[in-house]
Amino acid sequence: MESCEHRESWNKGKLVGQKAPLKPKDVWAIRIHLWGADHVRELATFKLAIDSKLRGRDLVNLPVRDITHGSQTLLRAMVVQRKTQRPVQFELTEPTRTTVAACIVKAGLKSDDFLFPNRLHSSPHLSTRQYARIVEPWISAAGLNTSAYGMHSMRRTKATLIYKRTKNLRAVQLLLGHFKLESTVRYLGIKGDGALEISEQTEL
Repeated sequence: MESCEHRESWNKGKLVGQKAPLKPKDVWAIRIHLWGADHVRELATFKLAIDSKLRGRDLVNLPVRDITHGSQTLLRAMVVQRKTQRPVQFELTEPTRTTVAACIVKAGLKSDDFLFPNRLHSSPHLSTRQYARIVEPWISAAGLNTSAYGMHSMRRTKATLIYKRTKNLRAVQLLLGHFKLESTVRYLGIKGDGALEISEQTEL
């Protein structure tokens, strides 16, 4: 009779297929590529994706009114995440505000319009699949492997950089809108000594 020994799943507690965050040099390579190609909408999409740290589904669903007040682009915005129904705040840096404002003017968008309308008219805004296809040439332009980097790299990039510079895990948790600190630890790929260091600094 065969043994019914329980075997723990190899991927338990792991995020399978998680895309790597971009490094600062990769961000600049993509910006230069999009500047050179004069792709205002794509440059606005890229910059806002990095600043907002939003999931793809939340980014493509952004209405103009969520990041503007009148003709001004907001310094900070708040969005309720579709996945968790939790609000998250994010900052828009000056270069991002300038590019987003130019994108809105060029497209003639109004307050109630989606920031990234679908040009194919199959839905009112870009789908996450279309967004993923837009991201792929950005990754290639930076000389990166598209199997290792992708749409979700945009969300992880600034969060990872903030953690590396500050070691403030709680701040990153709030910026990403995670329910549990453990989720943020796994999301950032913190292992071994890094996880122990966080544990030692956490007082009850």
